[in-house]
Amino acid sequence: MGQRVALASNRSRQYVRSKNAAQTLRLRIDVPLLAAIISLLAFGSLMVFSASWDVSLHLYGSHSGVFIRQLLFLGGGAVVMVALIFFNYRWIPRFVVLAMAAAIILLIVVLVNGEVRLGSARTVSQGSIQPSELAKLVTILYLAVWLFAKKERLHDIWLGLIPLGLILGVVGGLILSQPDLSAAITIFVLGGMLFFLAGGDIKQIFILVVIAVLVGWFIVWINPTGSERMGTYLPGLRDPLEASYHVRRSLGAFVNGGWLGTGISNGTVKLNDLPLPHSDSIYAVVGEELGVWGSIMTVILYVVILWRGLVIARNAPDDLGRLLAAGLSFWLVMEAFFNMAGILGLLPFAGNALPFISAGGSSLVVSMIAIGILLNISRYSVEKREQEERRTLSEIIGLRRWYRRGRVSRSRRTRSARK
Repeated sequence: MGQRVALASNRSRQYVRSKNAAQTLRLRIDVPLLAAIISLLAFGSLMVFSASWDVSLHLYGSHSGVFIRQLLFLGGGAVVMVALIFFNYRWIPRFVVLAMAAAIILLIVVLVNGEVRLGSARTVSQGSIQPSELAKLVTILYLAVWLFAKKERLHDIWLGLIPLGLILGVVGGLILSQPDLSAAITIFVLGGMLFFLAGGDIKQIFILVVIAVLVGWFIVWINPTGSERMGTYLPGLRDPLEASYHVRRSLGAFVNGGWLGTGISNGTVKLNDLPLPHSDSIYAVVGEELGVWGSIMTVILYVVILWRGLVIARNAPDDLGRLLAAGLSFWLVMEAFFNMAGILGLLPFAGNALPFISAGGSSLVVSMIAIGILLNISRYSVEKREQEERRTLSEIIGLRRWYRRGRVSRSRRTRSARK
């Protein structure tokens, strides 16, 4: 017995020493998630340059105008992301109400004095700020904090489901008024998902889903943009030739690219009236220039984000961390799924940006903020695991000392008995 305890103690000490040595060589964050994000950012910068040089020439008089603008946003987003890695996510409840109020005020500013572009008023400050992107992030943070605080009363319909509906209704209604159907649908879906993860009653969740589907379907049909897109989406499922012009041009890019693609900057569809090739339609440019294999590798990187986000949520130190990690990772992957599925005609085209790849400062910075929070939660998860390992080691050492004292006392009693 004594040899086993000593052996276990030595092994534990060696394990902790090796862990401490490894920690000096790496950050206490989720390395696979960080690697996937760096890959997407590098790949996205390359694709923005390839897809935007023609558009940039018309907008800025330079082939690299859009690319340089994207790099500036990337640098700012990187600074914020690194800062958030060392920010305690448990402080979010302190300022989330102010952040929600600021997001609502910005959405109202868009309605009152927004800049109309492509038939929608979604931006302020010469198109450089899109409040709906910020509203998505803030809504996830607010709902996670609210559900964490109200988790004991979620089964009460008056304290759980109805307040949740009011929160989603205010934010979603302001976004729908722009109109921005994709952002509103994203917020409604994330609200229901977080309510489920927080432990909401299955009956309430069913009611919420039914109401959301009916209201969403009604809004889509009465909204001119939504009804137009649904009118081209359903025929396009039967025959791609009857799909919208946007989807037809996007599918044509994939056909031109084949399996291996035409090569970076060698695509032609982006030069022939593909709508917004550097932002909403950039996945079509990926399909043409990198082919099916390049498109699949892009999807795999987003799957890695979802996988690591769920791992971080499972290992989070508390329920707030779990809700935040699950909500943020689902949101990023949902945005990517809506964009790619819309480009391929599998879903009605919603106008979602492709996170980390599409040109656009608001989407890029907000997405990097979400990753900073995820990496922060993973850092605290690692610290929690290390504390548990040290506690286990202390218990083993204490057991060993107890066993030695027991052996000494028995030997003394034996010698005294022999005398």
